[in-house]
Amino acid sequence: MLALSALAGCTPQAALVSSLLPDGTVSTLLSHLEREEDGNRRKVVELEGRRDWDGLAKFAEEHLAKDRHNADWWFVAGYAHTQAGRHSRAVESYDELLRLAPDDMLVWNLLAQSYRAAGRPQRAVQTLNNALRLRQEAPESWFLLGESYSDLSRHDQAAAAYRGAVKLQPGFAQAWVGLGQAQARLGRLADFNETVRTLEKLDPKAAAELAKQRPAAR
Repeated sequence: MLALSALAGCTPQAALVSSLLPDGTVSTLLSHLEREEDGNRRKVVELEGRRDWDGLAKFAEEHLAKDRHNADWWFVAGYAHTQAGRHSRAVESYDELLRLAPDDMLVWNLLAQSYRAAGRPQRAVQTLNNALRLRQEAPESWFLLGESYSDLSRHDQAAAAYRGAVKLQPGFAQAWVGLGQAQARLGRLADFNETVRTLEKLDPKAAAELAKQRPAAR
């Protein structure tokens, strides 16, 4: 579910945000604009297709100038700012969106990832813990929590978060990779070897790369 985006030229942060959109970038953007006229929807597709992130952000902000309570255009603005590498602006957009859609786990995840990309992993942790109080059964949120704890070198807590993700979604290969990396940093060889064996069944290439990080026996 969180496989890296195939979009050429994405930064790692933008690629992860793109991969959080469950039905693909364009279809997800359009699903948030169902009530908009066809001309506006076509314009969004055109700008996204050209990778004109400044144009897409400007287009969204023109609509927000008319209606600051329009959640759909906050979504588009946040996505555009992320793709342009303006992560602090993306945080502002997703934070406004969250006020309008507080039960949407995708918005919580996008806000948290934007905090990470902006170099604020502690705020990402706080955001994700708040999200998981609303809904525990959210493997993407557990995964991002693991990534955020890893950013902070809090590897015990990262491992626990990754385990939360794979418990809910056993086929979540990227979360198994994160778990193995946390175990390697903690020097937990037996646990690490078990994780590699599990990952070999899901993604042999990723398992081979993870195996290179095997910790020394104690």
